[in-house]
Amino acid sequence: MKFTKMHGCGNDYIYVDCFQEKIEDRPAAAVKLSDRHFGIGGDGLICICPSDRADFKMDMYNADGSYSQMCGNGIRCVAKYVYDRGLTDKMQITVETGGEIKTLWLQVEKGKVATVRVCMGAPEFRPEKIPVAASGENFILQPVEVLGRKWLVTCLSVGNPHAVVFVDHVAGLDLPTLGPAFENHPLFPERINTEFVEVVDRGTLKMRVWERGSGETLACGTGSTASLAAAAVTGKSNDSARLLLLGGELTIQWDRQENLLYMTGPAETVFDGETDLI
Repeated sequence: MKFTKMHGCGNDYIYVDCFQEKIEDRPAAAVKLSDRHFGIGGDGLICICPSDRADFKMDMYNADGSYSQMCGNGIRCVAKYVYDRGLTDKMQITVETGGEIKTLWLQVEKGKVATVRVCMGAPEFRPEKIPVAASGENFILQPVEVLGRKWLVTCLSVGNPHAVVFVDHVAGLDLPTLGPAFENHPLFPERINTEFVEVVDRGTLKMRVWERGSGETLACGTGSTASLAAAAVTGKSNDSARLLLLGGELTIQWDRQENLLYMTGPAETVFDGETDLI
């Protein structure tokens, strides 16, 4: 099976062109291929597939084999893959993911995609839609006890569920301990992605993320988008900000008039290969 290793800000995935390749058991393949010692290594598997609703379809699985509705860094790499390999010559494409259609704008330099802007959709703050096992119109700056400490948590969905926690400093956090405790908290029936966010200034946020099913990753596009929305709705940032991640930088904008979030960032190809693991 042919594959391509790609990353967005260090958030790396194994990409397979399912126009040409066939994977019978994608969750099992994600587990095997994502192993960084016995496989190719990555945060998960992304299959690029035909769609009868959009230009392409992204079918994504985390490193533990669990399905993911959306990945901001992953979908930018999908755009780079299909353009760079001649599957499209459009500068604006649509991609189906998790039952939704995302629109992407490609910035091309020297014949290759360098950065991609993605319409991430509208933020969803209603608990039952995230989902969060809580009542009320939203779950903003609510106290949640985790590992014997109360944290103020803001929850929302941007195509997948997120819990955003504002902290003074992200560098010293013990994410291998904190992350699983948040991810598997009873409040979150489908588990949760957790972002720990340090407000540098109103236009700059520093973030570390624990992704459900993958652990700490160097970046998270949906997590960055959720972090900006949470910071803006709580008055901690402007409606547009830079997100400083372990693996790079993203720009997130919330157009309040349209109530749409936009993410802009890089996409890079690491290498192509073939494997008989699947």
